[in-house]
Amino acid sequence: MRSLPNLRVRNLGILAHVDAGKTTVTERILFLTGAVHKRGEVHDGTTVTDFDPQERERGITISSAAVSASWDGHRLAVVDTPGHVDFSDEVERALRVLDGAVAVFDAVAGVEPQSETVWRQADRHGVPRIAFVNKMDRAGADLDATVAAIRARLGAVALPVQLPVGREDGFRGVVDLVRMRAYVWDGGGRVETEVPARLREEALRRRRDLEERVAELHPDALEEFCADGALSDGTLARALRALTLAGTAVVVLCGSAYRDRGVEPLLDAIVAYLPAPADRPPVGGGERAADPHAPLVALAFKVHATPTGRMTYVRVYEGALSKGDTVLDTATGRTERISRVLRVQADRTAEVSVALAGDIVAVVGPKTVRAGATLCAPHAPVVLEPPVTAAPVVSVAVEARRSTDTGRLAAGLARLAEEDPSLVVRTDPETGQTVLSGLGELHLEVAVERLRRDRDLEVTVGRPQVAYRETVVEGVTGLLHRHVKQDGGAGQFAHVVLDVAPLGGEEEFAFASTVTGGRVPQEYVRAVEAGCRDALADGPLGGHPVTGVRVTLTDGATHPKDSSELAFRTAGRSALREALRASALTLLEPVAEVTVTVPAESVGAVLGDLAARRGRITDSRVRGGTSVVTATVPLAELFGYATRLRGRTQGRGTFTTRPAGYEPLKA
Repeated sequence: MRSLPNLRVRNLGILAHVDAGKTTVTERILFLTGAVHKRGEVHDGTTVTDFDPQERERGITISSAAVSASWDGHRLAVVDTPGHVDFSDEVERALRVLDGAVAVFDAVAGVEPQSETVWRQADRHGVPRIAFVNKMDRAGADLDATVAAIRARLGAVALPVQLPVGREDGFRGVVDLVRMRAYVWDGGGRVETEVPARLREEALRRRRDLEERVAELHPDALEEFCADGALSDGTLARALRALTLAGTAVVVLCGSAYRDRGVEPLLDAIVAYLPAPADRPPVGGGERAADPHAPLVALAFKVHATPTGRMTYVRVYEGALSKGDTVLDTATGRTERISRVLRVQADRTAEVSVALAGDIVAVVGPKTVRAGATLCAPHAPVVLEPPVTAAPVVSVAVEARRSTDTGRLAAGLARLAEEDPSLVVRTDPETGQTVLSGLGELHLEVAVERLRRDRDLEVTVGRPQVAYRETVVEGVTGLLHRHVKQDGGAGQFAHVVLDVAPLGGEEEFAFASTVTGGRVPQEYVRAVEAGCRDALADGPLGGHPVTGVRVTLTDGATHPKDSSELAFRTAGRSALREALRASALTLLEPVAEVTVTVPAESVGAVLGDLAARRGRITDSRVRGGTSVVTATVPLAELFGYATRLRGRTQGRGTFTTRPAGYEPLKA
């Protein structure tokens, strides 16, 4: 068997809720591995990965940034992902191409709303994870409470492999329960010692608990545990890796990235437990994963326009990608030439001669490749599943202040939509205005600010509007529609009978046919379904998309000469529009789960304000002297909420949101 050079590669993402410390963890990884020679700090605006001016000003990660480092003979490709809900699409695209992830949790706050969101995203992509409980030096930090929250809220089998040495301000190190050694940091880097005597009994108890949990989950570990009554360090480490790769369990570590405590053991755990590219399932029909000798298969997951040209970020799954190669974009059927292959270090790059299977690189040369496109060898075409793009929920009208800038505005918006597929640009057919739609108020703020800065455009922005939907409350049965068109030559004839009913659950559309006797051939049934999907684009209440509809084709008729797929598609579209007008419909509005953290003395004012915003309180609890209120609030009522909350809490209140679907609009 030919050796796989990617066995010593780790492609991983850093995932977390906003302010849990993802970027600080990434910066410490870069510093400790020697990739940078000075610690970057978020509050100083000196981080490597948050290099965009808006990221440094706002103190948050807006777009995923890739960096490279080396540790213990392994090359690490680390992607620092956004934690704010408005940029969850960036996380989705990153997870699509990563092999593993480190989920960072705040030791005080535990599992926060966006922690849960990114965890579910990683679940969907089957990405193995380890957990790092950060900020162990803060007042109220509690590793056990965070582990319990991971188990309860995320449904994960969390296996803590460390015991903290000291609490809160006195946190100074960890006990490694696998090797039964202690690591402390006292200003001079990591020092390995014996387990302190005062922690020895507790460490042995936790090691025993870890062995028992692992033996329950891993057959080889169970066999050794039953035979010897304990697990060796090697067996325990191998079992933890196997459980991590299978997604059966999550190894939990702890530390304080800001104080440089616990990051080296995290790096050791990344190498020991997270998968190499060759450990992941093969793609593209290959016999084994990440084979550098196979035909090229790569996925473009991000497009970035720089002052010097267009860069396309790709993950190479099979084969090799070299400067001068010609690749096929299966999304468009066009071939593209690769002029440069670049190893990326946030906003800096270094040219390399070749990228092998398992590598994440940027390429220069492709002119039309979009995020989600598969690049492959022209003689061996393959199509990979692209990342899922979330539907936009908030829109603003954007206009150039000077009429002479209209063309530049259109070009700037097109570039934004090309780089970020979750941004959608359209023209309102009634007003003629250009409308920019995205995943939240902050998402659109950032996009508009990029227009102003990067394109030097003066723009006027309208008040944000949410994306409503329409749904059927009570449908109709037996609606008959006959489409007949005769204008010389072959005509058009289609006869359909539809039943329309509400569709339960979260499904958007379901279509079925109960026609018997071949009265409507199968190809015409498919055409009717396509026509019905066309009709869902704009509903009768206000031209909003229609969702939650079940359509059944119950009868129909054809003409021997004039029936065609076009005729039945037209009939399906017209019939469903007529049926929707005859049905009882209601508007749906997007809602968000809002988690507000405020001082106890301000909770009354905050509850009253949420009620005035049509919020429904779902949880309220006290944590560390502050009140945490969770509510479901219509998205339209949250515009400007940050300013209002600061005013009601003297600047001490904070809140986070995450999408919670759609609910009927109440008058």
